Amino acid sequence: MSDVNREQVRQIVEAIGGKENINSATHCVTRLRFVLNDDSKVDKKKLESIDLVKGSFANSGQFQVVIGQGLVDKVYKVLAEETGIEEVSKDDVKNAATKNMNPLQRAIKLLADIFIPILPAIVTAGLLLGLNNILTAENIFGDDPLIVTYPQWADTAEVINIIANTAFTFLPALIGWSAVKRFGANPLMGIVLGLVLVNPGLLSAYAYPDALQEGTVPTWNLFGLTVESIGYQGQVLPVLVAAYLYSIIEKFLNRRVHDSIKLLVVAPVSILVTGFAAFIIIGPLTFAAGTAITDAVVWMFENFGWLGGLIYGGFYAVLVITGMHHTFLPVDLQLISDQGGTFLWPILALSNIAQGSAAFAVFAATFFIKEKDEKLQGLASSSGISAWLGVTEPALFGVNLRYKFPFICALIGSATAGVLLGANFLLANSIGVGGIPGIFSIQREFWGLFAIGMGIVIVIPFALTLAYALIVKKGKFE
Repeated sequence: MSDVNREQVRQIVEAIGGKENINSATHCVTRLRFVLNDDSKVDKKKLESIDLVKGSFANSGQFQVVIGQGLVDKVYKVLAEETGIEEVSKDDVKNAATKNMNPLQRAIKLLADIFIPILPAIVTAGLLLGLNNILTAENIFGDDPLIVTYPQWADTAEVINIIANTAFTFLPALIGWSAVKRFGANPLMGIVLGLVLVNPGLLSAYAYPDALQEGTVPTWNLFGLTVESIGYQGQVLPVLVAAYLYSIIEKFLNRRVHDSIKLLVVAPVSILVTGFAAFIIIGPLTFAAGTAITDAVVWMFENFGWLGGLIYGGFYAVLVITGMHHTFLPVDLQLISDQGGTFLWPILALSNIAQGSAAFAVFAATFFIKEKDEKLQGLASSSGISAWLGVTEPALFGVNLRYKFPFICALIGSATAGVLLGANFLLANSIGVGGIPGIFSIQREFWGLFAIGMGIVIVIPFALTLAYALIVKKGKFE
């Protein structure tokens, strides 16, 4: 705790309107998260003049103060001591913030609450698939893959591939757990529900198109209806809707069934009714809807890829500000399932780098100012590194949005690179980390093209930001 300036923490409290203005508070990896009684009482200019603070913004009913990785938890503990607020969970703060949201914000928050908890598993899988690419792809360390040159590594690569693919193979189980938990029911049964939808006894969703063409799709006769006996591997919508239905049934029965027989009634009835509904109605309808959505997105990128890349690359950072970027996580996962890769994630990774490059340009520009701003230098350099490694909030909110023109220059750079990636239908094997490490998620044949894209988002935002700072702003950051 010795490296936290207690007086500066008091200044943060005063700048956000005092402890009486704090409804609840928590923190994440980089930010303090407040639900305030009155956002208008915040003195942003005073707040962002505090050395501990690297930026601030309001989003999804919360006022967030960027502190930085490693330090934010210490600052939060001092904050709790100074204000007497109880240390609450992020879920508690999110629930309090929901009262300040409109219906669209609540829908976005719902998706974020479901998909963010499973991201570590997906990101890990993406990184491991990248490692498997290095071992098995051609023309990296020679004409032959490493496992051909060094056969003793073949089994190791196979095990890595099995571990990496597990998260995607059982994706409905991960979504089922997170969704049922979010809807307020037993998350363990969410896992069971997800596993039901990918049971090995069902025809795999990946084999369904061929079986349909051959006329060999197995069927059941359920209540006089002919129902296809297929699984939903890699699908997002079927398990989301089924999890919602399961949660409604479980909570309904929990309120009405006597405690003595709950174990015998609640879960068995809930999973049985939901299972039949999933195979008869939910699965077929949502499978068709998910396929239609991905077909539309794929059609857009296949026919107007440059335009799709321009729009997504140019506006992704704007989506981050509003929180709407979370709505694309299900689309990424569906694309990976249906197309064997996603063309959205690579553009996201380059958007991260672009924001970092703009922050680095601000850092460079400070050396041309007579009165050196050491705080801005430290913030711009550290947040630039963070963005290049995939964590953009310090650069985005602490530097680029504060001065506006670096943010716009970063958007220009990421839009330009988006055109290149979109026009060439560049694919990532999975969702991985953003920034420069994102190259390990890219399919091997696109590494060269992605490297060119990285060059674009390093050079263009840096050059434009530095030129504007020195020529137009004349080194004055205000």
